[in-house]
Amino acid sequence: MKLLNRYIISQYFKYFIMVAGGFIAIYLLIDFFEKIDDFNKHGKPFSLAMKFFFLNIPFIIDQLAPVLILLSGVITLGVLSHSNELTALKAGGIPLRQIIKPIGIGALASTLLFLAMAQWLLPRTISTCNRIWHEEIGGMVSLGIYRNGRYYYKGEDGFYSFKWLNPDQFVFTDFSYSRWNDDYNLEAMITARWADWQESGWLLKIATIQKRLEDGTFKIRHHKFFKIKFPETPKNFFVPQYRSEELSLLDLFIDTFKKKSDREKRIAWVNFSSRISYILLGIPLLLLGLPILTISYQKWGRDLSIAIPASCGLAFMAWGIWGTLQSLAKAGYLHPLIGATVIHILFGIAGIYLLNKQDQ
Repeated sequence: MKLLNRYIISQYFKYFIMVAGGFIAIYLLIDFFEKIDDFNKHGKPFSLAMKFFFLNIPFIIDQLAPVLILLSGVITLGVLSHSNELTALKAGGIPLRQIIKPIGIGALASTLLFLAMAQWLLPRTISTCNRIWHEEIGGMVSLGIYRNGRYYYKGEDGFYSFKWLNPDQFVFTDFSYSRWNDDYNLEAMITARWADWQESGWLLKIATIQKRLEDGTFKIRHHKFFKIKFPETPKNFFVPQYRSEELSLLDLFIDTFKKKSDREKRIAWVNFSSRISYILLGIPLLLLGLPILTISYQKWGRDLSIAIPASCGLAFMAWGIWGTLQSLAKAGYLHPLIGATVIHILFGIAGIYLLNKQDQ
């Protein structure tokens, strides 16, 4: 039995490498032709482009992780069936669950590898790729920092500080803008409870304007509504939306305790739980994909041309359901834990049920 397990596990990883290599090659080929013109247009050396595409490989593997596990397991069992090895093993009294056990071990080992990549490798490679693409190619450099629930930005003439509850909307709370002279003396300070960006300028609500006079005193005015044009607009405030992608699993978990508002905490928990959930998605997909393979072989014969497209369709369906659940969790309609586990539970139960039926 140990010899059989080693044989099936070796087959699993052989097809895992083949499938991963094929998908990576296709992805890089498309990505190369889409982005190489941007490197040339900005006068960047070819070596920088090659560094970008090479360091993007771990991200590609991470994105394809569930389908790699699914297809590797399906192809392994499909080849065993196509060569009549599966029939011989079952005729020898070995149950189906014992035959697919090594495939499950291979899937578990692959999942552990993906978890290790997410913790130690991906944060570095993704950070470097984002820096190359967004800063060196896109020219988008973050102007400030985020600390304790507030954003701080250095503009052309002054400093901005505010809370930004929804980055998709240009509405800011506890807004302040200060301007300093060369001697580091405050020249002007504008604060507002609310600041809305409109095409015609900034609309400040419940605002206080302080302006330094020549004698060193300040003139203070209060306004219920006040319109003003600052040198910067919200579009100049580059907020790296991909920041969570650059965090390791441990950093994502720690980040959930740093958030102040309920919305920020919810999104942080969704980012952490969805990251773990996606990495683990390959196992329930495999549990459901293997009995689907055996059923398709019974109905349409031993032909992988049916089983592989069916497996890909299953993976795309899982992606769609998983993505919808994460969106609902971010919007607050689902608890993050429910959004992260529902599809695993449903696919796992369905797969185990079908496997038991096939094993009878």
